[in-house]
Amino acid sequence: MKKDVLISIKGVQRVEGQEEVIELMTVGNLYKKKDSYYLSYEETEATGFGGSKTTLRLEQDGRVTMLRSGAYRSHLIVEKGRRHQCVYDTGYGEMMIGVLGNQISSTLTDKGGNIQFKYSLDINTSLASENEVYIDVKECK
Repeated sequence: MKKDVLISIKGVQRVEGQEEVIELMTVGNLYKKKDSYYLSYEETEATGFGGSKTTLRLEQDGRVTMLRSGAYRSHLIVEKGRRHQCVYDTGYGEMMIGVLGNQISSTLTDKGGNIQFKYSLDINTSLASENEVYIDVKECK
């Protein structure tokens, strides 16, 4: 099962009391392998990651893995209550960051649905940002 889907993404990032909101609407693919759902889409210059492909894997236990390949490469793991060391490409080079998952929820099915997750990023254990991601997935007709 691989479906073309309409993906709406809203990302909220808070750094030192300042909030930045980024919204994106794109077409991508939704598919399922074993017990995990995969959502993939091509990044654009509007997101700052043009030339890259992002794939989100939502595991049955609620863990979210974001893998970005191409011009900008990253591998982030968001798991509630657990901190992971992850690689993040800033465009100027790769760095190791800590990712602590705070909340993950999903209603994703073969027909689409919603994914929401919140996480904190740290650099050398110092808080860098608080982040929220809201994703809505709908089948293309």
